[in-house]
Amino acid sequence: MTQTKTPTSPYLLLSITMVLWGSAFSSSKAVVEHLPHSVAALLRFGGAALALLAVVALFGKRFGGAKGKVSPRAAARPALAGIVGVFAYNGFFFWGLSLAPSLDAGILIPVMSPVLTSLFLLVTRRERASKVRLAGLGLGLAGAAIFFLGAGGSAHGSPTRLAGDVLFLLSAVCWAAYTLAGPRVLAGVDPLRATTYATCAGALLLGVVAAPDLPDVDWSGLPPAVWLNAVYLALGAAAVANLLYYRGVAAVGPASASLMMFTVPVVNTVCGTLFLGETFGPVQAVGALVLLAGAVLAALHGRLGRRKGTPFVAEEEGRGRRVVERC
Repeated sequence: MTQTKTPTSPYLLLSITMVLWGSAFSSSKAVVEHLPHSVAALLRFGGAALALLAVVALFGKRFGGAKGKVSPRAAARPALAGIVGVFAYNGFFFWGLSLAPSLDAGILIPVMSPVLTSLFLLVTRRERASKVRLAGLGLGLAGAAIFFLGAGGSAHGSPTRLAGDVLFLLSAVCWAAYTLAGPRVLAGVDPLRATTYATCAGALLLGVVAAPDLPDVDWSGLPPAVWLNAVYLALGAAAVANLLYYRGVAAVGPASASLMMFTVPVVNTVCGTLFLGETFGPVQAVGALVLLAGAVLAALHGRLGRRKGTPFVAEEEGRGRRVVERC
């Protein structure tokens, strides 16, 4: 078997991405505690957009392929994807953080995203259903229901926390759509520029939403820790992480990339507990375990089952090449 020309394993890139994203939940919560959620989202992705534009200007030819030019039609696809994966996702996410702990976001978003991705692939018949996989999806949905019940009715829960968790669920829907669009987004455009176009489009819309709140911010009174977290979120958790994620999706496909999201709750739980002192109620803890077990069962069964058949192939438009997901 011939080796690929890519020197770095796509799963290593995805693992780094998940560490950056896992730590971003508590870091984002620390920023939201001092800023309106709309402004916090703008700082994260406005800064990321500026960083990515600088990288494209300095290193675009090195990382952007031989031609380094992108057609307007190819550039429009990641820009449109950014409306869902950057603007809508982070609008719901930061709004949810203003109402609920980061621990809830770190469970619902990374675990429900693969469940929703698998559910879509089954409904559209891009993957085959099986009794085990359907049972896993059912278990995952049941776990989500228990989790929401705990958010609203347990000693650690409240209607406000429940509302925040609903917003996190909407974020998961947006991210599942963003992941599924990955191969089409990358058709005719390299991962660096695709990430840049998506981030810039999303950041512009986040800026429109945040504009009314900007005059009310006491910028000089913000603690240094807020600025440090904002820089980390913009450069690490947004610019670098999104770039590595797109490169991973290009190599292994959206379904396998979404499986890596299961590592995010572990990183997030450690960060949220150590740095923010957040906790789960007992009902939420049970729901989280049931949700995670169902999601892993549904997603892994699909990956393991495909070894006996042909690999999943997502046809990319415009360039005729294929993104092949090898299990």
